[in-house]
Amino acid sequence: MNKFYRRIKKIFGWIFRKLYRVRVINPENEVLDKPYVVCCNHTALMDVTIISANMKTQVHYMAKKEVFKVPILKSFAKAMGAFPVDRKRGDVGAVKKTIEILKSGECVGVFPQGTRHPYVHPRDTEIKNGIGMFADRAGVGILPVCIRTRKHKLKLFRKTEFIIGEYIPPEEIAFPELSGKEKYQKIAEYAFSRLVDLYDNTPPYVKKKKEKKSKKKNEAVAKEK
Repeated sequence: MNKFYRRIKKIFGWIFRKLYRVRVINPENEVLDKPYVVCCNHTALMDVTIISANMKTQVHYMAKKEVFKVPILKSFAKAMGAFPVDRKRGDVGAVKKTIEILKSGECVGVFPQGTRHPYVHPRDTEIKNGIGMFADRAGVGILPVCIRTRKHKLKLFRKTEFIIGEYIPPEEIAFPELSGKEKYQKIAEYAFSRLVDLYDNTPPYVKKKKEKKSKKKNEAVAKEK
């Protein structure tokens, strides 16, 4: 993590957490000692910011090549760990760059849905196989995370839950009986199913103060009995 990224994250991370009322659930699940692909649902442009602001690890992303044509934006994007991709065609260079970053020990964020799907539950969207290809070719695992909000849409001042799931190691998604696109799709669907499970079954965020009060109340009731 470079110094510029660390400073920007410290300043703007706090701001975005307040603006989107972010609460992190299961932060202990974040893996800090190995590279992996971050698998997240996609509802808004600011999803990238939510991920970066609430993870200790620096996560790299593809950004449309037009951003890198503007000198100031180019410098900022590079410092933030972004790299260009041509979305109008199959960009082999961007694919190689993604795998290179993962093999170097860094993490990359990918949205398997391919594009934003506001107001739609993640389970009702189609999944692309890119995340499976990256994980398989780089020989890394996947960390499923999800952004959960009311009406499935990130919005200013609306409560946002950022849920971190359990790390999926490479051996769990090896699927040796498969190969090529079929294997990549299987990996992508497997990882995304874990994300959907997080979205549907993770209990809502509860403030620690409330948890402590509830614990004390239960202890008091137990003593009375």
